Amino acid sequence: MATAYERFNLHATPEKFYIEACDDGANDVLVIDRVSTEMTLAGVKDIPPSGVTRPICGIMGTTRLVAGMYLIVITRKRKVGDLFGHTVWKAVEFDVISYKKTILHLTDIQMQDNKTFLSMINNVLNTDGFYFCTDYDLTHTQQRLSNTSPDFQEMSLLERPCCINGKVFEWILISRRSCFRAGVRYYVRGIDSEGHAANFVETEQIVQYNNAQASFVQTRGSMPFFWSQRPNLRYKPKPQISTDTNHMDGFRRHFESQVLTYGKQVILNLVNQKGSELPLEQAFAKMVNGMENGLIKYIAFDFHKECSKMRWHRLQILVDAVSDMQDEFGYFMVSSDGKVTSEQSGTFRSNCMDCLDRTNVIQSLLARRSLQSQLQRMGVLHVGQKIEEQADFEKIYKNAWADNANACAKQYAGTGALKTDFTRTGKRTHWGLVMDGWNSMIRYYKNNFSDGFRQDSIDLFLGNYTVDETDGLTPLHLQKDWKFLLLPVIMVVAFSMCIICLLMAGDTWTETLAYVLFWGMASALTAAVIVVNGRDFVDAPKLVQKEKMD
Repeated sequence: MATAYERFNLHATPEKFYIEACDDGANDVLVIDRVSTEMTLAGVKDIPPSGVTRPICGIMGTTRLVAGMYLIVITRKRKVGDLFGHTVWKAVEFDVISYKKTILHLTDIQMQDNKTFLSMINNVLNTDGFYFCTDYDLTHTQQRLSNTSPDFQEMSLLERPCCINGKVFEWILISRRSCFRAGVRYYVRGIDSEGHAANFVETEQIVQYNNAQASFVQTRGSMPFFWSQRPNLRYKPKPQISTDTNHMDGFRRHFESQVLTYGKQVILNLVNQKGSELPLEQAFAKMVNGMENGLIKYIAFDFHKECSKMRWHRLQILVDAVSDMQDEFGYFMVSSDGKVTSEQSGTFRSNCMDCLDRTNVIQSLLARRSLQSQLQRMGVLHVGQKIEEQADFEKIYKNAWADNANACAKQYAGTGALKTDFTRTGKRTHWGLVMDGWNSMIRYYKNNFSDGFRQDSIDLFLGNYTVDETDGLTPLHLQKDWKFLLLPVIMVVAFSMCIICLLMAGDTWTETLAYVLFWGMASALTAAVIVVNGRDFVDAPKLVQKEKMD
């Protein structure tokens, strides 16, 4: 049986790292050889007194960069709550420590590459959302854990103190982002050949009262066939469905995996049923029909059309339409004496284009409906009482789901989620529209001019790209053609000259007009060339193979 520890000291010598467990009665020490990279277990007596000692909160892992191996440790953590008596921590600060004592063996180019790779690792570590628990498995749902053997569970959130009718209960929301096909908004869409969907997130809502526990699980993920939407400087790049790929193989693998893990599937496709999103909706529906699988049901709901002109009450149409299926699926529940009294037999798999904004709104409504039933069954709510009528808890509920939306959106799109004013208040506001516009502008900038670096950071962090110390130049040195550097300069100069000519009039109005027209045309033509070749001007990933990105 593995032993879990809470406190550690890192002792560093020129030859080895010693990670010492500092809990009461602990004697275990993990020794990492900084030359051979070998890891062994030892005792406290093996720690040399000459080492430099510092407290750490845990080990994130190791990674190989140009300078060799690096150890990633958690240097600061913050308690966010308790889950069934187990403390849940948020990893707040990290340190990336080189195994090598010096990097003087590197060339100037290698040093620069190593510095860039380090910044990529830190970019991921500084992204909000790393949680851990030393003595409870946060990566699995309650139902999955209940179906595992005791041996498995012995291997090595947020809590809201809530009160309704004077009864205090715990309410927890956990979202688990898949490490498969992970990335950023426009560079990772659809699925891969193994059926892993982009931005796939499993969200579990847990409630505990008087030792009874209940859990309701939903999933979200990109439309599971081969499509792309590469940034090209336009506000909304046109999505493209692959025409030379067998979609059904990956599609079947995706849903066979979903049925095996979660049971029956109800797909809630929230994309527009017109414009550039329509072909995606049609392709999704056609593939579901082609599977002829009675365990999978497809429902298309044009979110923007139904809720246009601030008619957000119409979301209830979808909730009512799936209510019988939600009742059939039920939820996982354990009684106060530890007996499993019900299990969840299916899930709602929701998606919009990004699986962020529209998706989170719908998931929060379905989760509330499940919670309503659970609290009544536990005796927290009286018969006939509604969660919506419990003002204090309703505020907690809405804010937590909005925070959940923001956390998922920041990792995938680079900003907080849109439409969170509805999630927080239950209605759409004009200020919310303004904030959505602001976030949309930030997303536009990041998607076009910084997401290539973010995608490279994620691929490096997850090991999708591995650094080989023996290689020469890394893909970081791929240079763009000179015209891609020159054209933006020409456009800026021409536009500046046009403004100067307007402000500093010539001897005659015809002379001024001629100058303005010349520089204005030069600026417009250059801008047109840039837009037409937009893909070549955006910040694209460098570390993955081209065939993976197309």
